[in-house]
Amino acid sequence: MTLNSFILNIETSTTNCSVSLSREGETLVLKEDYNSTYSHSERLHVYIDVVLKEAEVSLNELNAIAISKGPGSYTGLRIGVSAAKGLCFALDKPLISIPTLEVLAHQIKIEDGVIVPMLDARRMEVYSAVYNSDYHQIRETQAEILGEDSFNEYLEKGTVYFIGNGVEKTKTLITHANAVFIDNKLPSANEMSLLAYNKYKKNDTEDVAYFEPYYLKDFIAIKPKKI
Repeated sequence: MTLNSFILNIETSTTNCSVSLSREGETLVLKEDYNSTYSHSERLHVYIDVVLKEAEVSLNELNAIAISKGPGSYTGLRIGVSAAKGLCFALDKPLISIPTLEVLAHQIKIEDGVIVPMLDARRMEVYSAVYNSDYHQIRETQAEILGEDSFNEYLEKGTVYFIGNGVEKTKTLITHANAVFIDNKLPSANEMSLLAYNKYKKNDTEDVAYFEPYYLKDFIAIKPKKI
């Protein structure tokens, strides 16, 4: 590990195309687009260029590339991981992966209770995990169908903070007094900065050749409707 470590962070698991450049865990420049549609194929490489130019850092000065590995949008993850791996191969830099739901959980700070980061999946399904106030994962990542009793074991014990684009449909089912819903939040490369740096310091990196996004579920292609 070197001093003045620069890491390029890429987050494309949802409609938010997000890129940050960090130095020793601190975000220097952040460029993202809280859009309602996927624009990653058009904007990702533009955003990478923007953050590097604003920080006045060259590609060769990067020490590592970090990617938000999923779960999330199949297409979004594939675009982000392909870009990250391409840069790692071209520049001979290490690849760091961060669980997307962990990135999302770090958008809020709590004193007690638990955080449930959740990403929208199909119909009434979400990808979710459970973290305590110290951001330790206390329940594994799952793809689950929501119901009125979802997360009851945590709601009965204390406050549960729901965050992510799965919140909107969760609100329609969960009415427990201990449920707190945090709206309009998507995973961002901003929270990746410190998480990636902590992994970098431990040399916790991926095999670039074999790394794949964490899709959690098999991709199912939806046939276009006939006109």
